[in-house]
Amino acid sequence: MSERSQLTLDDGVTLSVECWGPADAQVTVVLLHGWCLDRRTWHHQIEALRTMRPEPRIVAYDTRGHGRSGSTRLKSATLTQLGEDLAEVLRRVAPEGPVVLAGHSMGGMTIMEFAHKFPDEFAARVAGLLFVSTTAEGHTHTRYGLPPRLALLMRAGETLGAGLLARSGAWRPHRAVLPALRPALRWLLFGDDFEDAALQVTIKSVGRTTLRSIGGFRASIGEQQRLDTLARLGDVPAAVLVGDRDRLTPPPCAEGIADALPGTELTVYPGAGHMLPLERQGEVSAVLSDIVARAQVSKRRRRRLRKAA
Repeated sequence: MSERSQLTLDDGVTLSVECWGPADAQVTVVLLHGWCLDRRTWHHQIEALRTMRPEPRIVAYDTRGHGRSGSTRLKSATLTQLGEDLAEVLRRVAPEGPVVLAGHSMGGMTIMEFAHKFPDEFAARVAGLLFVSTTAEGHTHTRYGLPPRLALLMRAGETLGAGLLARSGAWRPHRAVLPALRPALRWLLFGDDFEDAALQVTIKSVGRTTLRSIGGFRASIGEQQRLDTLARLGDVPAAVLVGDRDRLTPPPCAEGIADALPGTELTVYPGAGHMLPLERQGEVSAVLSDIVARAQVSKRRRRRLRKAA
């Protein structure tokens, strides 16, 4: 069984948080979902982590303006704010011990913002990293799988549309038209081979996201540049995963992260799109479990060294 709670942040926004596993676990895993999604993106990985021995503590939460969390003000729909939210979740939900951070899409960018703004906390706590279908370079490499000119036109239209949506408030009227958008979401987010249940989870997640969040976070996501931050993180067990059919964060995004972050393992999945936790659930779960196991071994090694001293 999981433990569900509501965490109220300093600005009054409430985050929906769910935890699994023993509170005194050697390592805590924090899972961060992507833009317009929610924590259900990680349900396969949660199931896999719960079979590990020793079992880690698992924390997953819906970002502000997403899922079951409260809506955000427009001025707070930024990656900087999400980095601050992550820091607060760690302080209040997992205040002690090493943590492994796993981020999909905007969740990976949130981890980078946390590392940028709170470098000392990051260095003291983080024992492993997993970046899935994400980028440290904004929309630099985003082409939507289209020729350059068409990509520029689509980005211009997306930017204009995002600005309009951002000012439409904390409403979700798009739920009614999501069935009609199914083919477009399938094309944009998925690769060649996936289960229908994965698309259904994605569509439901998009339906829970407010118009303000759909539009409001777009500018911050497009502008982020954090390769320098990654280069300063030091030697942390880390992996970067991407699908070669990813239209939002294509392989050059993952390659940039791997080049910047020392010792990072890069894996490109043929035929996969942007939703790797759902499309390649077994492979993503295996990589995450390996990082957690390495963090647990490191924790035990540090304990033995302290006893020997």
